[in-house]
Amino acid sequence: MSARLPAFSDRADAGRHLGEALVDRVDGDVIVYAIPRGGVPVALEVARALEAPLDLALARKIGAPDNPEVALAAVIDGSHPRTVINEDIVRLTGVSPAWLDRERLSALAELERRRRLYFEGRRRIDPKGHVVVVVDDGLATGATARAAVAGLRAQGARRVVLATPVAPPGLAASFRKEIDDFVCLLEPEPFRSVGEAYGDFHQVDDAEVIACLRESL
Repeated sequence: MSARLPAFSDRADAGRHLGEALVDRVDGDVIVYAIPRGGVPVALEVARALEAPLDLALARKIGAPDNPEVALAAVIDGSHPRTVINEDIVRLTGVSPAWLDRERLSALAELERRRRLYFEGRRRIDPKGHVVVVVDDGLATGATARAAVAGLRAQGARRVVLATPVAPPGLAASFRKEIDDFVCLLEPEPFRSVGEAYGDFHQVDDAEVIACLRESL
């Protein structure tokens, strides 16, 4: 089988394409929320295309004990913290409620650390009454994105759009039933990894997140 060529040179390139796809699908008082860290460079370009402010949906995946890439759950901070649990995966792994609760508290502590680091004292934007566009650099299991969407809905977002450059076809179909609008540029079959869609899929660090947020001001 021949290797699949990447669709996007890097996250900024993906964000520019995603922004083009969103321009005619959202209007009104729009706020773009990036899922850090990888979603931030993508969301910066989306925010530019939509001429909208950029904020963060601070969510964190809880991985399985023997395989951190398998998402058992995800948490999102805010005035109404939310935890989204993948019940099927939890049953398969057999993790205890106590273990999951410890991991949840640890994840919330990490989100609080990131909030203090990233926002540098700037006031967060209240999503209440707004159209919000949630952006990640790609979806594999969707657990983190579901937590982000749930958290923003709980904070009163008027309409939620989830936007991503790449996702598995089955997951994309599920999100189209769950969310006000779902925008995905690439749904490869078979889906092997998010990184396969990118030429450059480097690990985004805290410094890059902070730089993107400063650029958005």
